[in-house]
Amino acid sequence: MTSMAGSMRPTDAQPDPHEVRRFSHAERLVHRSTGWLMLICLVTAACLYIGPIAQVVGQRYLMATLHKWSGILLPAPLVLGLFSSALRSDLRRLNRFTEYDSQWLRAARRRVMSPEARPAGKFNAGQKIYAGWIAGAVLVMMATGLLMWFAGLLPFISRTSAIFIHDAVAWAITFAVIAHIRKARAHPEALHGMRTGRVDRAWAARYHSRWRADDAVQDDTDQREDFRR
Repeated sequence: MTSMAGSMRPTDAQPDPHEVRRFSHAERLVHRSTGWLMLICLVTAACLYIGPIAQVVGQRYLMATLHKWSGILLPAPLVLGLFSSALRSDLRRLNRFTEYDSQWLRAARRRVMSPEARPAGKFNAGQKIYAGWIAGAVLVMMATGLLMWFAGLLPFISRTSAIFIHDAVAWAITFAVIAHIRKARAHPEALHGMRTGRVDRAWAARYHSRWRADDAVQDDTDQREDFRR
């Protein structure tokens, strides 16, 4: 397949030599599906628990049903995405904290914005922390949501406690997701990478200078795991 007339970028069959692949199709699909499910959770929660919005929208039973099932299905895209070797490899990257990640955090605390002061692999330290935090928060939300749905599931935990934790974590997730979206919009090339799977090589070299070294470590880890199997 060739590019259409007037197209600014080559097609997938003719990748731009000035770009490098950042995310596979499966990874982008997991991210998009998880984002939509999270959005449904947050919007329906607002329709259920924020009085003025609840009065305007109505349809409480429908909102409650959508909220429950979107919450239960929230981990599904990630679970299905584990069939993708690219996603499994990136999850291992997100789970590995290195010395240059500590340097990135020290620079962030000092508000030093220079990419040279903030070395990063494929994912920077902030992205790793966000990924771990949001994964834990989703598990807490699912657990407390089920306790609210099935009140007798764990009798030693009161429904009031489950509601309090669920609401508190929901607000934390809301602010974190808003910050995540704002950060993405402030970095168009990163957003382009999540949308198309490819990013500019010069951008990657500047803002993710340890990406190649990170890949070398990851490849070595994958080879050791394959040997154990």
